[in-house]
Amino acid sequence: MVAEIGHFALVLALALALVQSVMPIVGARRGDPALMAAASPIATAQLAFVGLSFAALTYAYLVSDFSVANVYENSHSLKPLIYKITGVWGNHEGSMLLWVLILALFGWSVAAFGQNLPASLKANVLGVQGWITVAFLGFILATSNPFARLSPAPFEGQDLNPILQDIGLAIHPPLLYLGYVGFSISFAFAVAALIEGRIDAAWARWVRPWTLAAWVFLTAGIAMGSYWAYYELGWGGWWFWDPVENASFMPWLAGTALLHSAVVMEKRNALKIWTVLLAILTFSLSLLGTFLVRSGVLTSVHAFATDPARGVFILAILCVFIGGGLSLFALRASQLSQGGVFAPVSREGALVFNNIILTASCATVLVGTLYPLVLEALTGEKISVGAPFFNLTFGPLMIPLMLAVPFGPYLAWKRGDLLGASQRLMAAFAAAIAAALMAWYLTEGGPVLAVLGIGLAAWLIVGAISELVSRARFADVGLAIGWRRLAGLPRSAYGTAVAHAGLGVMILGIVGVTSLQVENILVMKQGQTATIGRYEVTFDSAETRRGPNYTELVAHMTARKDGVVVAKMDPAKRLYTARQMPTTEASIVTHGVSQLYVTLGEESERTDQLVVRMFDKPLVTLIWIGALVMMAGGILSLSDRRLRVGAPTPARHTPAAPVAAE
Repeated sequence: MVAEIGHFALVLALALALVQSVMPIVGARRGDPALMAAASPIATAQLAFVGLSFAALTYAYLVSDFSVANVYENSHSLKPLIYKITGVWGNHEGSMLLWVLILALFGWSVAAFGQNLPASLKANVLGVQGWITVAFLGFILATSNPFARLSPAPFEGQDLNPILQDIGLAIHPPLLYLGYVGFSISFAFAVAALIEGRIDAAWARWVRPWTLAAWVFLTAGIAMGSYWAYYELGWGGWWFWDPVENASFMPWLAGTALLHSAVVMEKRNALKIWTVLLAILTFSLSLLGTFLVRSGVLTSVHAFATDPARGVFILAILCVFIGGGLSLFALRASQLSQGGVFAPVSREGALVFNNIILTASCATVLVGTLYPLVLEALTGEKISVGAPFFNLTFGPLMIPLMLAVPFGPYLAWKRGDLLGASQRLMAAFAAAIAAALMAWYLTEGGPVLAVLGIGLAAWLIVGAISELVSRARFADVGLAIGWRRLAGLPRSAYGTAVAHAGLGVMILGIVGVTSLQVENILVMKQGQTATIGRYEVTFDSAETRRGPNYTELVAHMTARKDGVVVAKMDPAKRLYTARQMPTTEASIVTHGVSQLYVTLGEESERTDQLVVRMFDKPLVTLIWIGALVMMAGGILSLSDRRLRVGAPTPARHTPAAPVAAE
């Protein structure tokens, strides 16, 4: 009965979405306040019904109701409780229901927190959001019903894919979807503005918080997915340029460009047409990622292998929204004014340069991801485009961007002084040189790219800090007043500096693990000791153990540094009995910001002789620490009152009176 309630709630949500997709837009066209105002309660009711449906599916998992086909195919009565819950979205049908739940949540958020939006704009935004909801609810009900029944009901379930039975799955997909779906609001704002034919600086101020929130969530989702693959798949890598990884990375690149473009539009009323186009393209790339994951055209550990009918349905959604959005843009773009004029050397120019590099990088990833699919469709030939292509094309594009990042905040709007900005960045330049020389010394003239990369990371980190110090003007006003000025800076200024510094921290981690990592693969006998980097690892013993729904072979090892025991390590090979699928459980020891990573290779009938893979990974944790710092920067900016939805922009307060007196 609970499953039927969940299914009926989805049907009611679809009916409400249909009303939401029509009524407020008609009201905006007619100038009817009653019709426009109806959008908010409809969005609230829609969230309630989708939430009820999601709760019903979760309940079916918790009680192991195997009469529901989705539960039977993805759960097991012996599965731990946490994985029964995460199993709700560890499959195609459940993950799509989570997608729609988040979509309804964002729609309700606009209704609840957009009180200060113009009535017609808010109505059109919620109407466009209704179109998207109708499409995905229709997709679920037509091809991906999570509440389909089995008769007779099986006694036991088939269990969840073993590699998804990890706490990382409890975090990664919801965060990723909050990012993907969050960009639907930016898309809805863009389409709503095109419908009205009016886009101005106020529009940019309204759309920025939603874009920033989606960007923060998508950053978190990508970082969590990277770390999950790093420790769960047992391969020791943090990024593989897998097509499904790329599918989440492309909207992140476009969203980053959109954030910076919206700043120019808000501050200088420039780049209007480009900003609207970016808003459309960013969500379009999110939809493209959905198609790649769920159409069955890709084979990936991240992908849901589904039947072609679902792929065709999603392709139709893709064509309608991308094609419709771009067609509306083509019709309306000529009616929009270009906005303010600025010199090439200015803060606007720096942000345009940022946009050019980010969109070119996104295009590179898009070509590398789709080219094998297009080639196979046209000629039947199968090829793979892997890390070498992306490293040689994406990497060089990023270098000039990283060099330019610290200059942007130092340049004035409209017309900047490049020489003056360079002089104020001398501390960052000196830090970069010092860091590069230190890296060269410590690695004894090691890899040139590592030395240059560490210098680049220092350039970004110190450049971000220098910008805050420069705005405090310690040299001009003294230490006490300088601290007061620093404390009085808007949170968005801190957010920008923190995010840029986080990028530097991430680059430091990428360079360290890419250039300085040491790997050792060997067959170890019981009692044998092997050296890996700065450590000696001894294979002490092995045993077979039984878990709740798996059996595992565990190798007990001791890691020593300079003869002193630093860690006990227990890498394992598991076999999940329901699906008869093996997994690799890595043993990771973190020391500072580096890690010792040990995993077992191919299975052996002997427990006293095992294939072992060991890695010494310098600075590797800085990759994810950098992502956390970038997220913190985004949250800081989002907490700035001037960036909250509906909050007016307050007048900037001048520094305290003693400054002028002195």
